[in-house]
Amino acid sequence: MASLLDMRRRIKSVKNTQQITKAMKMVAAAKLKRAQDRVTASRPFAGKMTEVLGGLSAKVADDFSHPLLDARGDEKYLIVLISADKGLAGAFNANVIKATQAFLKENSAKQAEMVAVGRKGRDFFKRREIEMTDEYVGLTGSGQVNYPDAVEIAQKLIQQFTEDTSIDKVFVVFTEFKTVLSQKPVIQQLLPIPRAEGSETEEAGSSAEAEYIYEQPAPEIFGHLLPKYVITQIYRGMLESVASEQGSRMTAMDSASKNAGELIDTLTLNMNRIRQAAITKEIIEVVSGAAAA
Repeated sequence: MASLLDMRRRIKSVKNTQQITKAMKMVAAAKLKRAQDRVTASRPFAGKMTEVLGGLSAKVADDFSHPLLDARGDEKYLIVLISADKGLAGAFNANVIKATQAFLKENSAKQAEMVAVGRKGRDFFKRREIEMTDEYVGLTGSGQVNYPDAVEIAQKLIQQFTEDTSIDKVFVVFTEFKTVLSQKPVIQQLLPIPRAEGSETEEAGSSAEAEYIYEQPAPEIFGHLLPKYVITQIYRGMLESVASEQGSRMTAMDSASKNAGELIDTLTLNMNRIRQAAITKEIIEVVSGAAAA
């Protein structure tokens, strides 16, 4: 049985850990509010750009060709994995990594390369049999996303996709923020940019025709908008990932603080039992000595 001194040391250690988890929860909550506001602000723009470009690209499919639009084969994939730079965020990193593994398993017959945004995803897949063509770490550690970082990543992806014609498709994997308690890994095709099909094409095309008048020729318009679309999707994915990370960390630290409190109560109860047993033992020894005398 542990001594009274050992129990006091354990209680003190758990209390120190509880103070850390409570502080981390408060920091995550503050960062989450800012990240959530930026995600909410970015979604309408990203969604509208996807709708307009999807409809217009389908409308001019027969008259216009662009490297970011033209469909290729289905043999080689480039996967952009967006994860966190830090741990202690519950199952956040594990979930996005599992989603990536499941996608790779479903497409095991394809060749795959990876671009890692975030240290956790980079470290995990660097030990696996997949080629890491590029990596970006330290971009989201502060809980913020800088637009120039997204521009740099997107421009390199566009350059890699246009120069390496062996890459057929580019997918981005990130965690979409739903609520503080709910985050969902998403796998989205980034390149070539999907064209709207069927009734959606007609609806998007008619909407674009009704709302917009384009004076410039198609190559000029798409040459400017398509790279912007890639940048927007990368930026949105990073914003969603940061918000999901902070929400998951806040939940995890809250749970850790509660568990620490329960452990402190249990250890305190055991310490009191040990102290009571020691006092009882001393009383028995005193009484036994007096009776012997």
